[in-house]
Amino acid sequence: MRSSGRNTGGNRDYRGAGNKRDEKQKRTGRPRPEERRHEKPGKPGGPGKGGGPGKGGGPGKGGKAAGAARGGPGGKRVTGSGAPKTRARNASAPQRPREYEAQLEERHRARHRAPAPRLPKTFGEEEGERLQKVLARAGMGSRRSCEELIAQARVEVNGKIVVEQGLRVDPEKDEIKVDGLTIATQSHVFFALNKPAGVVSAMEDPDGRPCLGDYVQNRETRLFHVGRLDTETEGLILLTNHGELAHRLTHPRYGVQKTYLAAVQGPLPRDLGKRLKEGIRLDDGYARADHFRVVQNTGKNYLVEVSLHEGRRHIVRRMLAEAGFPVDKLVRTRFGPVSLGDQKSGWLRRMTNTEVGMLMGEVGL
Repeated sequence: MRSSGRNTGGNRDYRGAGNKRDEKQKRTGRPRPEERRHEKPGKPGGPGKGGGPGKGGGPGKGGKAAGAARGGPGGKRVTGSGAPKTRARNASAPQRPREYEAQLEERHRARHRAPAPRLPKTFGEEEGERLQKVLARAGMGSRRSCEELIAQARVEVNGKIVVEQGLRVDPEKDEIKVDGLTIATQSHVFFALNKPAGVVSAMEDPDGRPCLGDYVQNRETRLFHVGRLDTETEGLILLTNHGELAHRLTHPRYGVQKTYLAAVQGPLPRDLGKRLKEGIRLDDGYARADHFRVVQNTGKNYLVEVSLHEGRRHIVRRMLAEAGFPVDKLVRTRFGPVSLGDQKSGWLRRMTNTEVGMLMGEVGL
């Protein structure tokens, strides 16, 4: 009679009598690989895990569990009430209230928001920064020149004149002044001025001529002009108390481009732009324009646009004069990404955050 493949008489070989693989497992006393991860080893004297013969040779619990897991005889199915006790205990455990969970979340957030503890001086760095370093960062010059300012008794901290070098200050708390004017240590301001003709590109003029300082209402903070314009040249000039930005905008390494409109007398040759781009030889070397175009032409009167990244003295006037076309009037219309637009002559405006961001991105700040 053909076997049905299932063991109905309690025999552990429910996969079929005479199975060579099962007989081999019996001889070695080891459970089948697929049964090893389901059951724990049997007790001494009982069968091993997976229904194999144990030391005592009698049937054990391992066979029942394995049979139950596969739907065979000798065990209960793991369903319903037959679920493991550990799962039942976890399922019956009370859940935390939502209010308690919210309190825990708030504690975690408060712990991360707490300020970092300040270590004693013996375990951390000394408090504050050197005064000359703070002055240099504020744009007062190099550290060596700032040390000279301190030696000349031109610097005061919290109302007291400082003459000793190496004094440590806290820029956020201490009031630092140079020549009676407070330097900017944290808050920065940025202005764009349409400089009229006849105004000196300086914050103060010893001869009493009109200067940039006459157009700045807030004199509590020391401001710097970014670059220079000739006295007779009009147009855009930037004012700020951000010393590092002012330094980078005028440094040849960063090559910030400036654009000018120049009024000249023609007629102009067709190759004038090419000559300016190739380079005009001056007394202090060659000067090259980045861009040139004719904006307007009325008879012999020409209005041309010249862009270049150099900042030498009278550079545009000298280039056009050397090419044979002296400049009658010169206006700077753009400094980097900042444009003069329709800003009237003599008007001062605060630069937008977008303009400041573009300026800083231009010089890698």
